[in-house]
Amino acid sequence: MSRFQLGLAVATPSALAALGPVRVALLLSRHARGDWGDLEPEDKAANEDAIAHGDRILSRYDVGGECYYVISEADRSSTCVMLRSEY
Repeated sequence: MSRFQLGLAVATPSALAALGPVRVALLLSRHARGDWGDLEPEDKAANEDAIAHGDRILSRYDVGGECYYVISEADRSSTCVMLRSEY
């Protein structure tokens, strides 16, 4: 069950090429459910506040030796999956 709206869900070409569409969808699903992945506890707490107050939400997932960010804009118009190097 989603805890917030993702808006338009996209991935950068590099993230899509590395992960494939199924794993991109899995990361988006985890993010929407509030599974923030490999973030520090204070960053997870900041996401909980962001849901309540309409701020940007960031998740981090380490997959296959690479780090990916999933970022939902504050206005929930869009969510993007990207490589850490693209942030």
